[in-house]
Amino acid sequence: MEQLSHFDQKFSKEKFPITLVLDNITGEANIGSIFRLADAFSVEKIIFSGIEPNLSSRRLQKTSRNTHKTIKYELTEDAIDFLKSAKTNSEIFSLEITSGSIPIEDFEYSEDKREIILILGNEASGINKDFLDISDKHLHINMFGQNSSMNVAQATGIALYEISKTISAFDKK
Repeated sequence: MEQLSHFDQKFSKEKFPITLVLDNITGEANIGSIFRLADAFSVEKIIFSGIEPNLSSRRLQKTSRNTHKTIKYELTEDAIDFLKSAKTNSEIFSLEITSGSIPIEDFEYSEDKREIILILGNEASGINKDFLDISDKHLHINMFGQNSSMNVAQATGIALYEISKTISAFDKK
């Protein structure tokens, strides 16, 4: 048996109708990791809300492995306005444990609204209440240890895996 690189393996190219909204995520390693995950799961784009990322940061660049140069992104001054206008043809999900959140593995893809917006929150304070209020649904990742949260980049990877798996299965029907 020999270890292969992704260049040796024939993965199918697929674009997922997912936009990530980053609500005041500040950690350069987290932002770099999210760029890399956005590339791995072929999301449409990343929207930064609040704090503009420092794309010249060596830590961000090293963590992203140059995906910050290939993934579409933009900075919005008014994310609520963006979300309100996107709501007509998108379903908006917040990745946050709330009193009404459902486990990520119960995510269902809707044929009515093909576009998905996934809101990710600040490392310390989570997702802004206004973003939670405008979301159609809240999703959480079941955790079995004692900690109540996990790193935002790790949570993003789990969420993108579950969402893309569900979309792929839906599209094969």
